[in-house]
Amino acid sequence: MTYPRVLCLGEVLFDFLADQSGLPYEAVKSWTPYPGGAPANVACALVKLGTPSGFIGCVGQDDLGDVLVKLLQDVGVNEAGVQRHRTAPTRGVYVVRSEAGDRTFAGFGDNDTTEFADTHLQADQLPVKLFESADFLVLGTLELAYPDSRAAIAHALDLADQYYAKVLLDVNWRPVFWTDPEIAPQIIRDMLHHADFIKLSDEEADWLFETTDPGVIAHRLGSVEGVLVTAGEKGCAYCLGGNEGKLPAFSTQVVDTTGAGDSFVAGFLHQLCQQGLQSLENPKVARDVVRYASAVGALTTTKAGAIAAQPTAAEVETFLKKV
Repeated sequence: MTYPRVLCLGEVLFDFLADQSGLPYEAVKSWTPYPGGAPANVACALVKLGTPSGFIGCVGQDDLGDVLVKLLQDVGVNEAGVQRHRTAPTRGVYVVRSEAGDRTFAGFGDNDTTEFADTHLQADQLPVKLFESADFLVLGTLELAYPDSRAAIAHALDLADQYYAKVLLDVNWRPVFWTDPEIAPQIIRDMLHHADFIKLSDEEADWLFETTDPGVIAHRLGSVEGVLVTAGEKGCAYCLGGNEGKLPAFSTQVVDTTGAGDSFVAGFLHQLCQQGLQSLENPKVARDVVRYASAVGALTTTKAGAIAAQPTAAEVETFLKKV
């Protein structure tokens, strides 16, 4: 059994994507389910690139949960950290799309956000063995919205500390997940101080720091080794190992932007696992690592769905040679 080098903790769910773009939630006539959830997307993308990963999260003992666990197994993600809840359902998120393909989270159907299985992840059931082998722990902020899963995140951070795993936090701000979005900024800011690497969208950077400059954000936090700020078709900016830069986005035929940021994170971590953290001190390597991550993200937008669209390492190499 291959032990994962990267652990991804949080939600695995179904995105119900509107078949008709440009319509509000109430007007959409039909939906297509795609497996998703940012940490699960990252775990799957890593395996496709060739880096062993594991997923930690909670799903219901229902058909949707069965499908998602089987998907993780089929992709090759270690699912020893998956917990099953007897009564709470597996989460489904309804996603509406603009004419340009950009997506907005519209809600959870007939359920309240607090009623899903992922909110019940139990800290005392986290598989310590997985943390012993891991180099990285990937976290989002959605599960900070619920007491049980927040406690599990706190315990995971302790384990990462104990076994010297670096922490990457993808802010992934989604107000619809919080019953009280007003309390989120402080909880998220507290979490930032536990992270070694932070990935934010330009909107999230503005919201939390009132700047989109990764160097300024890194300086303010003091303790981080890297900050990545993504801006969709406008490209991304980074501060890694003291090296700062900006890269334009790759030009692709965009079909669906779902999961592109998660693929970016996977590409970044795949490169860190290949090259080692020390390599980021070299300005050229730091830039190449971000360029690779951007390519993985760009390729994911060329097909529908987050996980189904993820490229292999060979596809990324071919793409980078072409451009």
